[in-house]
Amino acid sequence: MKKLLMILVLMPILLLFTNKAQAQGEAAVPFLLLAPDSRAGGIGESGGGLGDNSAAIFWNPAGIAFLTGSEASITHSNWLPQFGLSDLFYDYLTYRQYVEEIDGSVTSSITYMNFGEFIRTGEGSSDPIGKFRSFDAALTLGYATKLHNDWGLGLNFRLIHSKLSDKGAGNESGEGVATSVSFDIATIWRPEKLNLPLIGDFGNRFSLGVNVSNIGPKIYYIDQAQADPIPTNFRLGLAFRLMEDDFNSLTLTTDFSKLLVDRADSAADRAPFYEAIFTSWFDDKFSTEMRDIVTSMGLEYWYGDEDFKFALRTGFFYEDPDFGNRKFVTIGAGIRYDLYGFDFSYITTDLFKDGEQHPLSDTLRFTLSIGWGSTTSVIGKGFPRGI
Repeated sequence: MKKLLMILVLMPILLLFTNKAQAQGEAAVPFLLLAPDSRAGGIGESGGGLGDNSAAIFWNPAGIAFLTGSEASITHSNWLPQFGLSDLFYDYLTYRQYVEEIDGSVTSSITYMNFGEFIRTGEGSSDPIGKFRSFDAALTLGYATKLHNDWGLGLNFRLIHSKLSDKGAGNESGEGVATSVSFDIATIWRPEKLNLPLIGDFGNRFSLGVNVSNIGPKIYYIDQAQADPIPTNFRLGLAFRLMEDDFNSLTLTTDFSKLLVDRADSAADRAPFYEAIFTSWFDDKFSTEMRDIVTSMGLEYWYGDEDFKFALRTGFFYEDPDFGNRKFVTIGAGIRYDLYGFDFSYITTDLFKDGEQHPLSDTLRFTLSIGWGSTTSVIGKGFPRGI
């Protein structure tokens, strides 16, 4: 039983944060950092500056301030296909609704990570004595509004629930179940007019966003003294429309993100989240902290008119070898017909093989979406602007 619980606890951490030993154990419930949707997944997992569909709830909720109408989407992915585990998957559901009376949009999302069904055995025995299911889930509620024609603000509140086991291991009392809360605060600058010397007019073609997500208290399963921080994350995103005409558009996106948690070896020594947001930038020398920043970028090309259009996407994700060493290329595509949309993305690590197939390789995401009402949506030309 102890071995099983160890696998359940370490599996998401080893798969998402394969950092060096001194940086391990720094955050619980890492499913909160999974890139949840196919569109951003196709552009290298870089959506912090784009933020112009309902998946912006994750990437940068402030971007939704520039949208009107309504939208809903659902994403599914069989996670880490190299392990061949059909019951290891996640789903992501989103909804946004512009409400004129409050001059903004209300949003919601559900993230669900399923680890599958496990057989419980007795202490020192391989004989099965029961079964249980393990999963992580989060419910997010948010609000986005414009502070100015060029500025958006987004706020999220999140309820987190993690169930690794329904019983403690051995003589441990309690259950392997934890619940906590967190919130996000984000802003985005999307100027209508921006004239730069020697470059020209960037108006409605440039976007810069900042999102600090998963701000909240530590989470624990059985022993409160062993509580771990949740993965508070800083994201700076940029998006720039490189080219646009009546039928074509090409957008470049770039994100920089960093985990803002205290890396002290002892849980008791870790600073509370409201301090770690600031002190985590100075845990080590400046050059080391900069290497801890994850870089992702992508290109998205759209062709078509208002009734039907399709997209091609590609991107690159890079993490320093001493801070995770995730490196992969992404590709993706999407179509829009009337109210409906379909997107998929694919991860490949074939360009960075070091003798073994990376667990992330061949990961596919699929997203179905529908948008209705007088919405200025992702498929419009130029960055969307509210009415």
